Amino acid sequence: MPIRHLQFSRRLVVGGAAAFALVRPALAQPTPACGRVTAAQTEGPFFKPRSPLRASLIEPGMAGEPLRITGRVLTRFCQPVSGAMLEFWQADAAGAYDNSGYRFRGHQLADAEGRYDLATILPGRYPGRARHIHVKVAAPGRPPLTTQLYFPGDAGNARDGIWRRELEITLAKGDGRFDFVLDLG
Repeated sequence: MPIRHLQFSRRLVVGGAAAFALVRPALAQPTPACGRVTAAQTEGPFFKPRSPLRASLIEPGMAGEPLRITGRVLTRFCQPVSGAMLEFWQADAAGAYDNSGYRFRGHQLADAEGRYDLATILPGRYPGRARHIHVKVAAPGRPPLTTQLYFPGDAGNARDGIWRRELEITLAKGDGRFDFVLDLG
């Protein structure tokens, strides 16, 4: 009796190993540990190409509550996207966009670790929208992801038809954080 039990166990182990070998390629795929890819959103009517290269959108004499947003640009598999271009544009403290110049507009390149650092102000509200900052993020040689960043607890969030909680920055004492995840392998 013990011998049959041993033979049965060996068959089970060998059979199980064979079955696992057939399924293993599907299981071996890496999981997207960085979470889901950052959601795309509309660019809106106020985008202007050829913004200046700069890490600070604040100029002397501008009104508004200072805000610093940092984060990383990553692939689905948490790899940094070195040299990714991030283009930002937003309303001023009164909720108005500069459509004749480049106030509160600019772009920067992520460093070798995919990090970016933006100095700006908390954007003002305008009718129908929550406070938000527009962003285009592009890996070198790839088309951009266009999205918007929102602020937690903003009174306009519930009324804004395109607001999405997963696009809220993490905010604490004038510092915000948001990691962009691009659909890159």
